Amino acid sequence: MVDVATILAGFGDAFTLWNLMFVLFGVVVGQFVGAVPGIGPVMAMAIAIPFTFGLDTLPAIAFLVGVNKGGLVGGAVPAVLMNTPGTPDAAATALDGYPLARKGKPLKATKMALFSSITGDTFSDIVLITVSAPLAILALRMGPVEVFALMIFAFAVLSGLIGNSLFKGIIAAALGLLAASIGADPEHYTPRLIFGHYEVYDGLPLASVAIGMLAISEILRRLSQIRGRMRPAIVVVETDDPNDKRVTWAEYWGCRYTMLRGASIGTVLGALPGIGSTAAAFMSYAATKAGSKEPETFGKGNLHGIAAAESANSAVVGANLIPLLTLGIPGSVGAALIISAFMIHGVQPGPLLFQDQGRLIYGLFGAMVLANFMNLWVGQLGLRFWIKVVSAPESMIFASALLLCIVGVSMATGGLFGVAVMLMFAALGYLMTAFGYSVVIFIIAFFLGPRFEISLSQSLAITNGDLTKIANYPIALVLLGLAVASFIWFLSRSKVDEADT
Repeated sequence: MVDVATILAGFGDAFTLWNLMFVLFGVVVGQFVGAVPGIGPVMAMAIAIPFTFGLDTLPAIAFLVGVNKGGLVGGAVPAVLMNTPGTPDAAATALDGYPLARKGKPLKATKMALFSSITGDTFSDIVLITVSAPLAILALRMGPVEVFALMIFAFAVLSGLIGNSLFKGIIAAALGLLAASIGADPEHYTPRLIFGHYEVYDGLPLASVAIGMLAISEILRRLSQIRGRMRPAIVVVETDDPNDKRVTWAEYWGCRYTMLRGASIGTVLGALPGIGSTAAAFMSYAATKAGSKEPETFGKGNLHGIAAAESANSAVVGANLIPLLTLGIPGSVGAALIISAFMIHGVQPGPLLFQDQGRLIYGLFGAMVLANFMNLWVGQLGLRFWIKVVSAPESMIFASALLLCIVGVSMATGGLFGVAVMLMFAALGYLMTAFGYSVVIFIIAFFLGPRFEISLSQSLAITNGDLTKIANYPIALVLLGLAVASFIWFLSRSKVDEADT
């Protein structure tokens, strides 16, 4: 276990003025990009990672966490005002937020979204801080065979949960593993698939692959849809009643069970790799509506609908870091980007992280708590400003983002070769998205590829290539059994969905 002195030192690092400034900056940027439909915190994090290279590890990671948390708050603004979610997570928020705004209560709707988002986020952070260290100790007892079985199980779950097709998910994971095999063999360090380009002897740059597939491909897709049309300004209609511009304590407290349910759903689903905050928001919304005594009021401006969606989607953020910090397996795209930032700064996520970098991890926990307070404060002050942000022309925003991507990757990779790799993977990401293949699975498989290969080679060495010796590893057997069961279940579900369509 991490000693108390290390925990206090980590929290002390988080509460310095320098770190506080980066948390605040990250939250402001996150709320801004969340309020602009089409950008979102994931794209902003992908663009920002190269620019954090010159920072110390804690301010860099704290900034990215602030962007991620702020983006979920900002995404609710266009969902409420325009019925156009700034992020996919806010789609369920629009179901009741937009009708409430049309009744002349846009500030009430956005403030309810803000308060419930902070509540759900804080709940999941408390769970993360209390359970991650014991889980890391448990993970340390797992050997190469168990780690290999765990990765097989993770790939099976991710392939089935992300995207509409199990086989397309498997193909995306296989492509990610293929891309990860470019460069030196991690066991014997012999070059593979470099085709004379010794720039990739150490593998493809993670920043180039992640930014190309997540940011550039999405920018190109969005730019192709503009076709000369500019986004119109938003006209907000408000009533003269001051109660319609605020959320009273009675209204907030009346939603306490709704927010607790949503936060619990978001935390549980966030701890499972691949499900994501969008699914959590809709599941919480459906559960709240089913348990309501007035289900007919949902979809017409019910505060409980907003509270259910926002508390659930924000709770996923903290819970996503549970598998990342304990097992080194990212549970979402945002978590995968945070892993890439850790690696840029020479830190390897996984169960040894608490043992080797305990002070850094508890500094990160402190920064997450700070980000929640900053989210509340910035959201309270900035709601009226974010309302104006949603009217910004997409052409100007995406052109600026494209320029930042090119500059950032060239800085992170030390030249234009990294930019060329980024553009190639942007084209691949564009094609994969167009044909229904998950870019998220590709990125996660690409990151896990070297570790997967090492655990496979170590498992083969331990068992001398005899698969029957896996029977001596009960945890590995259970994980492989769960992987097979998951594959069969997702396969049957996909067949049922095809039959229905």
